[in-house]
Amino acid sequence: MISEPMTLATDYALGAVSAVLGWRLYRDSREDRARRCWALAFGALAVSALLGGTHHGFATVMSNALYHLSWKVTVLAIGLFNFGMMAGSVLATARGRVRTGLLAFAGAQVALYTAWMLTHDEYRYVVLDSAIAMLALLLMHGWSAAVRRDQASFWVLAAIAVSALAALVQYCRVALHEHFNHNDLYHVNQIAGVVLFYRGGKLLRDRAGPNGT
Repeated sequence: MISEPMTLATDYALGAVSAVLGWRLYRDSREDRARRCWALAFGALAVSALLGGTHHGFATVMSNALYHLSWKVTVLAIGLFNFGMMAGSVLATARGRVRTGLLAFAGAQVALYTAWMLTHDEYRYVVLDSAIAMLALLLMHGWSAAVRRDQASFWVLAAIAVSALAALVQYCRVALHEHFNHNDLYHVNQIAGVVLFYRGGKLLRDRAGPNGT
């Protein structure tokens, strides 16, 4: 019944880790909007990973409608993950008009991505959306680490580096074994990245300053 057992297992592991860490972020967020946005992102990633694993693992026994629906929700959830990460990072690193502008950009991006993916299924659009989000995080947290020396940003930068390695593994189709392919290795790398993002997320705080928080 299971067509890709290792992909299913690693995707489910990624989903479980994301769900647990996302709940912890939400539980400890108090009134901090940056951490709440990241908790939302982790929850979306959990949904994406769990459905993605189901999509790969049970493809041979799912109806055609359910097969396509599981993929559609998977890619839409990734867009929500990218939005949550961007919004939380904006709240933690920017203020005033810059914050407003960056939040508007993040909102426009997720709206356009969602509208586009409702009628498209190609994974390259997921890659493009994720690349834009990770580049935005790199710029925001790179600036914050260099100027403010905040510890959260150092963890986030480490997580971005691991995520980039994971993307490279998948792009180059690096496989350790015939039963442990590039998708499986990608998921394992993603789990490491999620743990690093969580370490940074625990330290995120809304940035206070002129024009409010």
